[in-house]
Amino acid sequence: MLKWDGHNHTKYCYHGSDAEQELYIERAIELGFQRYTITEHSPIPQGWLDDRELFSEMAMPLEQLPEYIDFLKRIKQQYDGKIEITAGLEMDYLQGRQDFTNSMLSQWQHELEDVVYSVHYLPGKGGMRSVDFTVADFTANIVEYYGTMEKVVNEYYDHVEQAIIEAGTLPMRKRIGHINLIEKFASELPSIDSAQINDRIKRLLPLLLEHQVGVDVNTAGMRVVTCGKAYVPPWFIILCKDAGVECVYGSDAHKPEQVGFGWDYFAQHMG
Repeated sequence: MLKWDGHNHTKYCYHGSDAEQELYIERAIELGFQRYTITEHSPIPQGWLDDRELFSEMAMPLEQLPEYIDFLKRIKQQYDGKIEITAGLEMDYLQGRQDFTNSMLSQWQHELEDVVYSVHYLPGKGGMRSVDFTVADFTANIVEYYGTMEKVVNEYYDHVEQAIIEAGTLPMRKRIGHINLIEKFASELPSIDSAQINDRIKRLLPLLLEHQVGVDVNTAGMRVVTCGKAYVPPWFIILCKDAGVECVYGSDAHKPEQVGFGWDYFAQHMG
């Protein structure tokens, strides 16, 4: 099995670390990784979030994207022969704004080898809200908006399904990001019905197959006290593996020391 960390961030992430990329990659080499994918958050449209401070933290500005692409080329060249670096983005499913996504991709898709397509936002109080910002924000602006966690969960997975369909149109290698992100704050939220979650996840499998989209087996939830588990359950990894859906481990590292976190979880269930 190729030892590949397929979901990692950079100093271009303004809610992460400003550490230089070499620290991340040297850590990957030290841990024996053969491939390392850089997938920084792609820009989001102006006005997407009402909170200006949060907007500035969530993704790089659109005008910085050319600099990021040049950065990827430099890093690939720098580590040629030492570890395979693949150029990517973590792109957002932007409900109703596929025009923004298409415009960005029309210019840069030929520079990208990997895309992690993720759902970070749901409609909520006052507009689009982040599902992984804080417990207080999630409670006030998402739970109170929908009224029950059952409705929140269904809205989230409706978005994930649409994200898979959109991702299927992309020409590069693509996978759906952290499918259980909705459980990031689970221990501090009203009870989430595990049967509902499992049913909605199971329904993703035929869509993944139809649209030829892989799965980001994201271990970041294991680092989060209010979650305590990977964002893809073991039984779904096995279902995907048996069905021929590509599963790619992702540490979702926002700091160098997080590279490779949870690899054993992935290897155990893929073995």
